[in-house]
Amino acid sequence: GRHSMLPRHVQRLGRDWITHWNGSQILALNSPVSSCTRWAGHYPPWASFPLPVSADFSANWRFPPFFGPWRQFQNSHWHLDNYTQSCCYNYTQSCCFHLPNPSMKSEGEEPLTKKRKLSGQDDTPTPEQQTDLSNQKEVCCLSVAQNEEKHGSKKGTIKRHWEYYCQQSKTMKIAKNKGSDQSSTGSEATFDFTVMSYNILSQTLLEGNSHLYRHCRQRLLFWTYRFPNILQEIKELDADVLCLQEVQEDHYRTEIKSSLESLGYHCEYKMRTGRKPDGCAICFKTSKFSLISSNPVEFFRRDIPLLDRDNVGLVLLLQPRFHCKANAAICIANTHLLYNPRRGDIKLTQLAMLLAEIASVAPQKDGSFCPIIICGDFNSVPGSPLYRFIKEGKLNYEGLAIGKVSGQEQFPRGQRILSIPIWPKKLGISQNCVYEIKQQQEEENAEEKLETEKPDNTQEIVIASKKSSSKLRHHFKLSSVYSHYFPETGIPEVTTCHSRSAVTVDYIFYSAAKDDTADQPGAEDSSCGGLKLLGRLALVTEEDLWTVNGLPNEKNSSDHLPLLAKFRLIER
Repeated sequence: GRHSMLPRHVQRLGRDWITHWNGSQILALNSPVSSCTRWAGHYPPWASFPLPVSADFSANWRFPPFFGPWRQFQNSHWHLDNYTQSCCYNYTQSCCFHLPNPSMKSEGEEPLTKKRKLSGQDDTPTPEQQTDLSNQKEVCCLSVAQNEEKHGSKKGTIKRHWEYYCQQSKTMKIAKNKGSDQSSTGSEATFDFTVMSYNILSQTLLEGNSHLYRHCRQRLLFWTYRFPNILQEIKELDADVLCLQEVQEDHYRTEIKSSLESLGYHCEYKMRTGRKPDGCAICFKTSKFSLISSNPVEFFRRDIPLLDRDNVGLVLLLQPRFHCKANAAICIANTHLLYNPRRGDIKLTQLAMLLAEIASVAPQKDGSFCPIIICGDFNSVPGSPLYRFIKEGKLNYEGLAIGKVSGQEQFPRGQRILSIPIWPKKLGISQNCVYEIKQQQEEENAEEKLETEKPDNTQEIVIASKKSSSKLRHHFKLSSVYSHYFPETGIPEVTTCHSRSAVTVDYIFYSAAKDDTADQPGAEDSSCGGLKLLGRLALVTEEDLWTVNGLPNEKNSSDHLPLLAKFRLIER
């Protein structure tokens, strides 16, 4: 009846409003719906949030029934959020009030770090707070400035510092600026470069999974808002090589490619083979590299039922410019593996196909591999069997449940065991993750010969073959740029954050020079050549991200954070 003007989404509102008290008028909005204030108990991300509304709301609409009598709010104690956007406007009198916190649907549904509490606040206001609103406004502004200084130089941003690798202590040290190289060597000619891995969030996938972004204001989710932010991030970080995932084809064709080319990049792109119109791109600065070869990898195989997913990869062989060796090359690979947590068999097969392509592209004349960097969204968490396989170069998957391969689910549904072998022989990839079509035919002929010559031992040969085939291997000695946990606290680093989870799934792996990470698994076998990690852009915790309302937010327009590392090419 009397509140019919109030939109339905406002009636369900579970967050704070800023109101202006002006004589006989009950409430008038001075700005669009803002996240400037928040109840101290913090709202849950799955609450229904309002759409952006125009600033010319009627000044005559009144409180709906859930507000109750205005007298109840006259003596309330109101709190300010860390990132107030509009509490310091120049109006005569102002006040902030807070709605009751909606009850949670189920405990443990969302990470506990989202339930931030504001400390040092009392429920009973002092007489001074009731009588002097101007003093309260000054305190509000001071609180905002202090929080901005703590969490970032701009409103709604997380400050990420640059870390440089310290050779003496084998640890990462914080550096104030990216240009202060603390890892210089005595060699006269060096080649340093930076690599970024960034899942920029396809607009089609965003709109198809809107339940993951209920915590976001809708205007922040439009591509017209997001793309300028993403492009600005790329400009500011200024990487020499970009490995981008979830690059939507129409956006790449009309905006992304031309924008990056104007920044001095050459772009290579591989679109997914199915209906989802996104893919992977590798872009490099032509002032630093020239292209030797571009090799797309399609993980879909029509004749193999296991490989019915449309994920892709892209492998580039680049030649550094201004380098002392004319035949120097660097292999850059980029991929986005299948998400489904319960299909670890597909994930491992897709990874093996990518590694096989790298093994065919990266060999040098002397039989060794050129330096390799593998970037991407692997949809697997640190310490999972898939992650360990990448870093350690081996995995015995006998008896391993399919749902535990990626580690995405702590208690995976279903306990189906990986088959041995995981993929059929006609894929043409061996258990060492290399293309071996000819060798496969030779092995099959050899087995047939053994069966005819020694029929009594046939069963033993088959059993031995099955046992050996449960061990996956690859020939690269790879290290991770990031350590995935903060050494001081043990708190996990986070690369993606939305309404359902906040974890690490994005990585930059590289073939380390022998003296770079000698304490890592497999590093003792590294060749003298390779890549030396000079530094990286630090990651943040889940709690840090929720201080700016998770991802995407006003400044970070993807649900992933960009990863950035600086390398030095070490000659053999």
